[in-house]
Amino acid sequence: MKLYSTKNKSHLVSLREAVFKGLPDDNGLYMPVHIPLLPPDFIQQLPRYSFSDIAFTVAQSLLQGAIPETDLQRIIQNSITFPAPVVSLDARRHVLELFHGPSLAFKDFGARFMAQLMSYFNQAEQRELTILVATSGDTGGAVAAGFYKTPGIRVVILYPSGKVSFLQEKQLTTLDENITALEISGTFDDCQALVKKAFLDADLNQRQRLSSANSINIARLIPQSFYYFEAWKQLADKTIPMVFSVPSGNFGNLTAGLFAKKMGLPVHHFIAATNVNDVVPAYLASSEYRPRPSVRTLSNAMDVGNPSNFARMLDLYCSTWNIMRDEISGYGFNDDATEAAMREIKQRFGYVMDPHGAVGYLALEAYLRTHPQAQGVILETAHPAKFKEDVEKILGEPIDIPERLAVLSNKPKQATAMPNDFSVFKEWLMEF
Repeated sequence: MKLYSTKNKSHLVSLREAVFKGLPDDNGLYMPVHIPLLPPDFIQQLPRYSFSDIAFTVAQSLLQGAIPETDLQRIIQNSITFPAPVVSLDARRHVLELFHGPSLAFKDFGARFMAQLMSYFNQAEQRELTILVATSGDTGGAVAAGFYKTPGIRVVILYPSGKVSFLQEKQLTTLDENITALEISGTFDDCQALVKKAFLDADLNQRQRLSSANSINIARLIPQSFYYFEAWKQLADKTIPMVFSVPSGNFGNLTAGLFAKKMGLPVHHFIAATNVNDVVPAYLASSEYRPRPSVRTLSNAMDVGNPSNFARMLDLYCSTWNIMRDEISGYGFNDDATEAAMREIKQRFGYVMDPHGAVGYLALEAYLRTHPQAQGVILETAHPAKFKEDVEKILGEPIDIPERLAVLSNKPKQATAMPNDFSVFKEWLMEF
């Protein structure tokens, strides 16, 4: 498998180099030179395969021999250890539950696969690898759980102070061993900018072996494509055009879906569902991309004003706006609409949905009003208990908390407060 930078297609690297570097020197993003088309009979026979069988076949095709078959099988078996069930609200509305992993968020799929992949490639290295990751909510907990106690790898998680939920913060600040949390005075975009600057700093990279666990790392996107195939497998009526409504922040999840479609999954359309941080829906409407500072919302994991993976989306569509617009619809909603949607979903279907999934529901409803012939799958990206206080206040009733989340409540927070200042961050890292 060879990969190139979105800013320089002539400079090719191996999967190992792309995974460890995370970000090319030119500040682009790594993309596969070739995204293969899976055989039509594999797609038709998906209901016969287990989730892990699907993941192995998709990964083997995409990685093109970069990892021996037996090693890849072990990586899949150790990472895809929990389900991704589809729950049907009615004949046209379905929910893909991606919160059955250890941190109760969709990012468990990417984090666990990445941890296994990096551990495999890191076996021959003598120096420790430092993973830098910025989080707007769920990434940090998933990465912390995925990499916890992984030999030869230490993790530094940057999160915006006061802008993640109580239990989200507990997930990324209550581990010790090889996990360190930095509480940054700023937004998620500030945290992401600090991480990107670190990768491009010559002094730091001479001192440390740095890599990323954000969706800027290609190792995160590969496993996220698996559950799109798993979702299609579970649909009862595959003759109805299928659309995916994807709650979107940094747009890694939607980009992974685009990978799945290019590999042959019969997706009719994608919906980019955002909160008021709607720079991509605005681009789809106007052809003008105007990133801006993020605004804090109820669906905090989507509070991204300059999504990194938009560069990959442009690359997939050769920067052709009208083609992207034809295949992706974009919608943005404010907190009032999100709260109303959460109440509607509970009253109409008896289903409790988190704020991010509720944004996906709103976007699907908007799409179905003009495309009534379609059926939609909403990606429910996190368990509603991760936003317990907000969800209970909005619904006016208590919700159950999974035991693995409840036990975190009384654990002491361990985080280092830090200003949004790269010089301070760099100095800390140089001594880490």
